[in-house]
Amino acid sequence: MKIKLRLPEFLRMGTLPIVLIVLMAIAFVVAMVRYTIGIGAISDLSYSYPWGFWISFDLFTGVVISSGGFLMAGTVYILRIEEFKPLLRPSVLTAFLGYMMVAIALLVDLGQPLRIWYMIIHWNHTSVLLEIGICVMSYLTVLAIEFAPVVLESFPKLQKVAHLIHRFIMPFVIFGVVLSTLHQSSLGSLMLIEPTKLHPLWWTPILPILFFASAISVGISMIILESSLSSRYFQRGLETHLLAKLAKALPIALGVYLVIKIVDLAVAGDFGYLFSSGLMSVLFWAEILIGIIFPMVWFSIEKNRNTPSGLLTGAIVTLLGLILNRFNVSWFGVTHPDPLFYMPSFMGHVDYFPTIPEVAVSIGIFSAGIMAFGLLAKYFPVFESEHHEAHAAD
Repeated sequence: MKIKLRLPEFLRMGTLPIVLIVLMAIAFVVAMVRYTIGIGAISDLSYSYPWGFWISFDLFTGVVISSGGFLMAGTVYILRIEEFKPLLRPSVLTAFLGYMMVAIALLVDLGQPLRIWYMIIHWNHTSVLLEIGICVMSYLTVLAIEFAPVVLESFPKLQKVAHLIHRFIMPFVIFGVVLSTLHQSSLGSLMLIEPTKLHPLWWTPILPILFFASAISVGISMIILESSLSSRYFQRGLETHLLAKLAKALPIALGVYLVIKIVDLAVAGDFGYLFSSGLMSVLFWAEILIGIIFPMVWFSIEKNRNTPSGLLTGAIVTLLGLILNRFNVSWFGVTHPDPLFYMPSFMGHVDYFPTIPEVAVSIGIFSAGIMAFGLLAKYFPVFESEHHEAHAAD
């Protein structure tokens, strides 16, 4: 008699979940070292260079890639364009997890993480960070309310609560759109205090406008990316006809952003820096060509908008270019003078390079977000159309 041994379910996972769990475990160990010994044990940050990879990747990138949530919520609930409803729940979930990852990353980055709640009772009315903190905290709550019905619907005894939230969802959606508009732009306002440290190719008094304008393009691209990847991983249908409409709007959104950027450089008289700033010029042209020019041309071709590979390629390139912008504004384009021997802007500066533990923490947090999305999509009706089709088949 042969005995068949069956591995426990957690050992029968695919390659991707196992890799994600390993990356999460590494990040957890590094975080524990940070909390036990101190932030200096795992990072190259210093008093002269307090912002580095964590702020650029976890905060500035994490917030902007979560902008698809308010775009879809506003489109479906406020503009009443119901055809985009299949994209709503995945977009809200992506935004919710994105903001959760930002909050977790800040707990590692802050010098005194246990004091993160101090801003609630100790208000600094002259700091843009107060507005960002309040808006992010409030919007995270709004996203939790918007996504709550997806979880509650799966429990018969809680379906009435889910219907109640649906009934009164509009005020929360409007509030969420306002909050997103405020903090997407206020991340740009945060850099206004650095006119002598941030390179002229990026510093401008209209940074808040540029940040919000680019967030719209990032949000659209992120919706396309999330839909494309989840379609492949979960082997579900891709809403190509809906994504094609979003892709058609992307060149317009990018064009508006580009015009604002060029006009601002012209008004400020900073055109001379475009070709005379060495590495800064290269980085600037890289974000323009990769994140704006290429996707504008790519998505102007109908074939690229109507094929899964074309949509995915264009979305990835757009995200890479616009995320480079966030890195340029918050890291690459910023000079950090040594406070002991202060020198004028763009002369003496302090060197910084992210350590392996710094990168490991961010990758682990990002992996946790992917894992959470996969588990929620597997056990709850995140993809609403497929959920209804499955029930109809039963």
